[in-house]
Amino acid sequence: MPTPPENRELSPYTGWTRAHWENAADRLLLDVRPFASPRRGLVDLPGPRPSWSGPRSDGLEGWARTFLLAALRVAGAHGEDPHGHLDRYAEGLAAGTEEPGREDRESWPLMADTRQAVVESASVALGLRLTRPWLWDRLDDRTRQQVADWLRPALAPSPVDNNWWLFGLTVAGFLQDAGIETDRAAATIDRSLARVEDWYLGDGWYSDGDNRAFDHYNAWALHFYPALHAHLAGDRRLLDTYGPRLRAHLDDYVHLFDADGAPVPYGRSLIYRFAAAAAPWLGTLTGHTPLTPGATRRLASGTLRYFLEPGEGRGATDERGLLTLGWHGPYPPLVQEYSGPGSPYWASKGFLGLLLPADHPAWTDPEEPLPAERADTVRAFAPAGLLVQTTAADGLVRLHNHGSNHVHSAPGEEDDPGYARHAYSTRTGPSTGTAAADNHFALLVDGKATTRGPAVPLGTGPDRAVSLHHPLPGVRVLSATLAHGRAELRAHLVLGAPEGTPVRQTGWAVTPEGPHAQLHPVHGYRPDAGELPTGETLQGPGTRTLALHGTTSGPATLFVALASLTAEPDPAPVSDLANVHVTGPHTLTVTWQNGTTAQLDLEARASINSRECSDA
Repeated sequence: MPTPPENRELSPYTGWTRAHWENAADRLLLDVRPFASPRRGLVDLPGPRPSWSGPRSDGLEGWARTFLLAALRVAGAHGEDPHGHLDRYAEGLAAGTEEPGREDRESWPLMADTRQAVVESASVALGLRLTRPWLWDRLDDRTRQQVADWLRPALAPSPVDNNWWLFGLTVAGFLQDAGIETDRAAATIDRSLARVEDWYLGDGWYSDGDNRAFDHYNAWALHFYPALHAHLAGDRRLLDTYGPRLRAHLDDYVHLFDADGAPVPYGRSLIYRFAAAAAPWLGTLTGHTPLTPGATRRLASGTLRYFLEPGEGRGATDERGLLTLGWHGPYPPLVQEYSGPGSPYWASKGFLGLLLPADHPAWTDPEEPLPAERADTVRAFAPAGLLVQTTAADGLVRLHNHGSNHVHSAPGEEDDPGYARHAYSTRTGPSTGTAAADNHFALLVDGKATTRGPAVPLGTGPDRAVSLHHPLPGVRVLSATLAHGRAELRAHLVLGAPEGTPVRQTGWAVTPEGPHAQLHPVHGYRPDAGELPTGETLQGPGTRTLALHGTTSGPATLFVALASLTAEPDPAPVSDLANVHVTGPHTLTVTWQNGTTAQLDLEARASINSRECSDA
């Protein structure tokens, strides 16, 4: 399919218009057609391995997630469907639900047999809800009964205690609209929202379960499903709750996007890529957003183009036009075991903006710049313990992590590279596997680096974030990041380690073609920085990471370094950006290049009691 011409007057930053979005959706849908089963009940996409749920579940996943894309495409065109997308999926609905659970080429797995089917039921139900006049209402009674019977088990309590509760909510919303099991559906909606309410921490941030897992699931799941359900149901009471929360989240979230369109790659399920655009579109759709229409489209189009534009060299699709298991191209080290060949098509959520009419200001207003393009910014996401740092000169975004952990993180266990690093950026790592961890502070025991494990947040400020971790029994590390411009001050107070224990601070993992990374010792480290090979990351092969080394000198030892990541050509040394004076065993003062001064006092934090430490 030919790509529409760019419009640089309407879209000065990306050149993309609504026509590009419709074209991209059609291309993705047409390219999966060869992998549909004969009666189109499954979409069996090729891949390096099946998910842990098995090939049949993967075939359902390929069907459900591409169906959601077809639903958004056709609903956004008010039922116009020149490529016949919905006819194919109508046929697949009938085939897949005719005798679910059978081992044949068409049948869907039962939720009782494969709990991943609960996840996919949400995409099926949402697609049916969006296209009801053009699909559901035109199905014969037998097919409608089959589909309803297959969906009903999703009304039970969630088998997984995290964002999965919202899949039942989404199924219930459709069944309620369709007049099926309305009382039970209403009870499921209430129960699901009540459980998710337990995880709301304020300022637009949820934890993804009883943990501190903060990542893109906040945007593409925990806000997405409740606010979209409230909007589709016309439920003003619910929207008055979830709309302001979405607005508050977007006020932070918009800072996570690079000038080149990339969202910060941190957390899990990064293969969903431009699903990151779903929440900004949803804010505009529901009227709960701090973003102007032009800024919303600039963010969303920038993200879609970042992954799909031919010639950009990022390779999110392969030579067949299929989304791969990775970030740019395939990248197995950061793919979760629950992901299979069809999983990347949850990126379909990013096309939510097609529900906005073509004459909506989000499509007709000129694009406006992202925060990363307007000014240097340091901003704390207090409930999550995160600190975002952007620079307008290069549009680069860095995220400093002092509070987000994976649901399975535990002291002494192997770190999850998507959660345990002290910092992430839109143009670097993280390193994985046996390579040294980037952006990591470790004690070296018999030559082996300790893990970080869960980070306990100890507070944020306008320019800083502080956390505690417990790398070894009886040892605590209090860590702080202060940021200004492109400069980062990284301080670690090691408490309780034997005297003479080696430590190591690593910096950013950069490719040969990537941005410039700098790491400068200020206090506690040996004078010179070394360099470690950190292998391939999701940004490419051959990365290198700077490292500083030192040793503890008593029961409490302070280590301080300056770091920088910049795409500016020939940057000045990071030591020129700040003067740092260590004024005591736990205190320091930093004077930034523009003359502003910041103080860091870790002494009060050094007395954290043993119970708080054991909780870490």
